[in-house]
Amino acid sequence: MNWTLEFLTEARDDLHKLDGSQRQKVFKAIDKALKNPLARSQGGYGIELGNKGGVNLTNCLEIKLRGEGLRAIYKLIHTKTEMLVIIVGVREDEKVYNEADARIKLHRL
Repeated sequence: MNWTLEFLTEARDDLHKLDGSQRQKVFKAIDKALKNPLARSQGGYGIELGNKGGVNLTNCLEIKLRGEGLRAIYKLIHTKTEMLVIIVGVREDEKVYNEADARIKLHRL
């Protein structure tokens, strides 16, 4: 199955805030995930997220760039075979998860 890649406007802005080498590593990780963006439990690349501490990211998946301390959170839209990147951010406590939750609510995803 071929997946298309889309970004929320805010996620695209997140990328532009990163330095060039970080941005390149994020794009490389997203490109790798795009080949099989399903959850690891389904043989894919994404790490499943859930509902934790009042932040509901159920049905969202995560890409961790451990060396960079970055995360990208995305959601698969199966009706369109689309991978939608919701946020790209520095791993800072629960901030990236809270912002992802806010964007999901804002865009009614």
